[in-house]
Amino acid sequence: MNADLRPFSLPLADPLDTARGTIERREGFLLRLEEADSEGVGVGEATPLPGWTEHHDECEAVLTNVVEAIDGGDDAQSVVVDLLDDLEPTPAARHALDLALADLRASRGGVPLYRYLGASDRVESVPVNATVGDAPAEETVAEAEQAAKAGFECLKVKVGARPLSADVERIEAVSDALPEVELRADANATWTREQAQQFLDAAGDRLAYVEQPLPATDVAGLAALSGPVALDETLAAVEFEDALDANPEAVVLKPVALGGPRKAVELAERAREEGIRSVVTTTIDGAVARTAAVHVAAAIPDVPACGLATANLLESDLGPDIAPVADGRAVVPQGNGNGTADTWRYDD
Repeated sequence: MNADLRPFSLPLADPLDTARGTIERREGFLLRLEEADSEGVGVGEATPLPGWTEHHDECEAVLTNVVEAIDGGDDAQSVVVDLLDDLEPTPAARHALDLALADLRASRGGVPLYRYLGASDRVESVPVNATVGDAPAEETVAEAEQAAKAGFECLKVKVGARPLSADVERIEAVSDALPEVELRADANATWTREQAQQFLDAAGDRLAYVEQPLPATDVAGLAALSGPVALDETLAAVEFEDALDANPEAVVLKPVALGGPRKAVELAERAREEGIRSVVTTTIDGAVARTAAVHVAAAIPDVPACGLATANLLESDLGPDIAPVADGRAVVPQGNGNGTADTWRYDD
């Protein structure tokens, strides 16, 4: 098997402010695996995001070692399996390898990636939510109405940057204006236990859930809250089984942060066993990882609206968007594998 690694750097359409600073570009790596004796090709993407995954330099070093271990080897398949176990501490690098191998095997088997991941039936599209940013109530309603007119039946409203009373007012205003739309709130781990409970008491009955109301490691506090809660940052900070002790309504699965599409599907099944919904999202990835996230969502039975409408956050991309979002749904590619094996144009 031959292996190759290429870096990429994708500018965002607009800088994104986060708790860890402003993000202006998404930088990462494409990993290509090619069978020496056939036309089988698989491509994986690693787009590290500190706080969720390893740092860029560590990801590069790890993937460079992966290429050296695989390239030209006669027993590369077994080497890859061993490497996947070794890459658990570096989820973005593991995602690249896991996706490249899954893409290769699905392509060789003549099936779309979501069927290789376990879906038994054809899935044409998956539901997607729109995200409504922080703004005063009137502007929040206007943005929410615009998203609803575009076909989104589920909206995630960012909260936590304003006083609780203002965020409650914003949720109530959107709920009153769009009673038929499912609403979620995302607090990005900004509240205390008291603040989170106050918000849930005031607005919880209008929401499907509040995403990550407390700091990531406060599993006991999350479990003590009365009202629907979803876990996001917690999944990057504690073991999955420990996170389930918070009794969440839903878990937010980011394949790049979890170590690959197959790992994400595995965790979704574990959550399903506990009666917990799984929502698949990206970490503002390039087209390869974003398409794979759509396949992951398609492999999850009865998947709720997922956070996959992120292509417009990038000014440029790795290639064409073969899983576009329209009318509140993302198209699931039906070609062999992930469908992005031709994405291989970033040389520096």
